[in-house]
Amino acid sequence: MKRSVVSSLAALLLICACSPAGKLPEGSYLLSKNIVRINGSNELTQNDITPYIKQRPNTSLSIIGTEPVIFRENLVRSSVENIAGHLDYLGYYNSVIESRKDTSKRRISVTYTVTPGKRYRIDSVRFVLPPNPEFAEEFMADSSNISIRTGDFLSEDRLEKESVRSASHFRNLGYYTLTKNHYFFYADTLQGKTILEYHIREYTRNEAESEAVPFRKFSIGDVTISHSEQVKVNSRLLRKINRIYPGDTYSENLVNTTYERMSALRIFSGVNIEMAADDSSTVNCNIKLAESKSQGVKANIEASTNSSGLIGVSPHLNWYHKNIFHGGEWLNLGFTGNFQFKPGTDIRAMEYGANASLSIPRFFLNSIPRMEINASFNYQNRPEYKRNVVGFSFGYSGQFKKNFFYQLYPARANYVSLKDMSESFAKTLKENPYMLSMYTDHLDAGMSGSVYLTSNSDIVPRTSYHYLRFSTDLSGNLISLFSRLLPLADSGERTILGSPFYQYVRGELALGQTFRFGADDGQALALRLAGGAGYAYGNSVSMPFEQQFYVGGASSMRGWQARMLGPGASPYNTTFIIPSQTGNMKLELDMEYRFHLIWKLEGALFAEAGNVWDYHNLDRDFFKTIAADWGFGLRFDLDFILLRLDAGIKLYEPCGQIWRGPDKWFNKNGFAIHFGVGYPF
Repeated sequence: MKRSVVSSLAALLLICACSPAGKLPEGSYLLSKNIVRINGSNELTQNDITPYIKQRPNTSLSIIGTEPVIFRENLVRSSVENIAGHLDYLGYYNSVIESRKDTSKRRISVTYTVTPGKRYRIDSVRFVLPPNPEFAEEFMADSSNISIRTGDFLSEDRLEKESVRSASHFRNLGYYTLTKNHYFFYADTLQGKTILEYHIREYTRNEAESEAVPFRKFSIGDVTISHSEQVKVNSRLLRKINRIYPGDTYSENLVNTTYERMSALRIFSGVNIEMAADDSSTVNCNIKLAESKSQGVKANIEASTNSSGLIGVSPHLNWYHKNIFHGGEWLNLGFTGNFQFKPGTDIRAMEYGANASLSIPRFFLNSIPRMEINASFNYQNRPEYKRNVVGFSFGYSGQFKKNFFYQLYPARANYVSLKDMSESFAKTLKENPYMLSMYTDHLDAGMSGSVYLTSNSDIVPRTSYHYLRFSTDLSGNLISLFSRLLPLADSGERTILGSPFYQYVRGELALGQTFRFGADDGQALALRLAGGAGYAYGNSVSMPFEQQFYVGGASSMRGWQARMLGPGASPYNTTFIIPSQTGNMKLELDMEYRFHLIWKLEGALFAEAGNVWDYHNLDRDFFKTIAADWGFGLRFDLDFILLRLDAGIKLYEPCGQIWRGPDKWFNKNGFAIHFGVGYPF
């Protein structure tokens, strides 16, 4: 059954590589590729040219259900003109673009050879300003920020960016009517030098000089905030968030800040701020807030199986309310499960969890951080033991701009209690003090924090983007200040209410980059480097089990199920009937190539290398303990959610240093199948 599933996935991916040449009309050719060559420039790249080529070929892995791209001669001519116009815009004047077509059977490749034109360095800049002393004084005060300087290359691109920057600066000073269209630039290159005249005029590029209106500063007039009666929100809250006040000097920054703060509440489906001048010096503000669904349910599930027959299913269900007390408070109730079993046997493990969190907006500066109060309970029933985990945390979360997110919890605590331990497991713990310290009643109290920086925060990004995610935990340090006052257990650990407290530091870092090769064919290459390390000290000899690192599963080393790999080259720990391989150090490198197949169906090929390790038994041959796998998968992109099915195949197993060739890929313990929601990274 499992082998047939994997074989079906493989067959589908092979089909997608079939040639579309048979679909071509008689006498026509398939555009196979575009080649860009650039002569005599170290600054221009193919990425500067390729977007301006008007006809893109199919890729070999994106043609199922899509029409083949038939070569069009007229689009080559249009592309040459398009590239030349873009190079003029960048400041390469009178560039030469040549095209060459090479035919092989019924395919054509087009080579665009680009010889960039002459560039002109600016020798001097002359400013011509309106006859307004106050405006001229404020312009000179901003002169150090002017982005066009002598020695720069002349280009329309630079001039346009400067007009946008400068106009925004003046709107922040109150000049509400001033736009980039009030900026005019003239360049003289006929005298052997490049002289640039930088004009700001009191009429726009689309107006005559007779229509000029002197620049003046505007103040805020009436400010109104309106929303549907269906949205029950405290008006005092909206007044706190608003940064636009009657009588203040108009500022574009205040408008943008108010928009960001209103949007950050997430209780409105849309925020629209309308500014309208009602006379020569006053601008009125109307803030319109659109109704949004205040509550809902989110569901997620991950599932995996491998050739040994072990099945794992992890459902997640969340109910949320975005305005529970009519002040922008978010209430979230979550329920989780984790079930592992082998059909036809009594091998099984189950886990149930519930959590509640209340997020309350706080107001200072231009951002809206949120105070977070979280409580959770988790129950685990494994063949070796039963465990209860009660957790609490208090802290703040928020974001700066659109792409920087943070969480800071100065107070968090987990209390773990174990019971009904099997005799064999208890015996093993007595023989292994390191394991015993992980599997005992304990208190884990300290502080934690995380930051997430991304260039695209969309749920399913459609552009190239990169990200950095870092998290850290510090535990037990505050309690350790009073350790001499605490009881001493026979094990040598200080205890609170009869249970030892953990003392450790832990950090985890992930760096990712996804390259998209254009919206036309849906190709992307995603890379991730992830690592983490933890160190126990003081009152502890190990980190708690729940803070240990592991790999495997739907989003990590997909040739293995979760917790089935490592640490290092260690064999499978038979103490655990259900896998529980962990370590205090982790390193992983992932690479995934994604491509469009048909309609909303995507394919993927991936390769991964990594493992977890323990400090106390690090192998001298470290590189021989790095596991490797590869695999392929399907994704169903519904725009608002992405469903994923992956087959991961083992290439190298550190335990025994086993390399698996194609004849062993689908043997017992040779592969795993995973179902998940969203991209793995």
